[in-house]
Amino acid sequence: MNRIHRTLVAAASGLVILTTLPAAAQSFITVASTTSTESSGLFDHILPIFTAETGIEVRVVARGTGQALETGRRGDADIVFVHARALEEQFVADGYGVARFDVMYNDFVIVGPAHDPAGLREAGSAAEAMAAVAAAGVSFASRGDDSGTHVAEMKLWDAAGVEPAGNWYLSTGSGMGTTLNIAAQVPAYALTDRGTWLGFRNRGPLEIVFEGDEILLNTYGIILVSPERHPHVKAEDGQAFIDWIISDAGQNAIAGFSIDGEPLFFPFADRARSTHRRATAARPNRRGGRG
Repeated sequence: MNRIHRTLVAAASGLVILTTLPAAAQSFITVASTTSTESSGLFDHILPIFTAETGIEVRVVARGTGQALETGRRGDADIVFVHARALEEQFVADGYGVARFDVMYNDFVIVGPAHDPAGLREAGSAAEAMAAVAAAGVSFASRGDDSGTHVAEMKLWDAAGVEPAGNWYLSTGSGMGTTLNIAAQVPAYALTDRGTWLGFRNRGPLEIVFEGDEILLNTYGIILVSPERHPHVKAEDGQAFIDWIISDAGQNAIAGFSIDGEPLFFPFADRARSTHRRATAARPNRRGGRG
């Protein structure tokens, strides 16, 4: 057998192997999700479990919620998995998504210098805490990127009756990790989701200085991008992922993810918000009481 013949036989054998693999093993879906789910390590924990059960690979495009939803609008993802409920519901109402499902939740916390120059530990609510930052004119690092965290931050400023502006307000236009790094360097206050904070190691002088207000609840939803609007969307495999992540198997996978024994996210599909109240009530806050 000459070299050319051997090469052709080898190539043909490889083709047979590829074409006889189970169809599911060659399947993948694209999920546009948030930097918090990616950087926390959650996907590294749960996606191999899903792939092992279904043979469907999940490729994640991590960006802020606003950008993730825009990716879905363009049809450049099969699923969006984000954390800004009002924007998610509008995404579905505008015909870009099929339906929204609750998946999990954690909460936002306000971090800042340990000496707490604005006195946030004494605040009675998140709105009071934000108002105290503005009144003191101390530095606050904002993502400023239309992410779910940025949307939540602007909601808090609105509740505080504050229009954030001035030299004290630092809009980074960056992800959560970069924003926290800047806050640690300045130092400055910042709003972050608890999952990212638990996984963040370059804390420097930063500590949690306010937590536990109900307005800080941070819910994550999942949506299949509309195959009617974008026919190339992998609707069957995408729906398989949604069905799995809101099933007992997916919810247990989420519940099993922790750092140093502390869970980063709590299962939330079809569960009452009272679950969050019980969880935060049991968690001591930095005001010396309970959440």
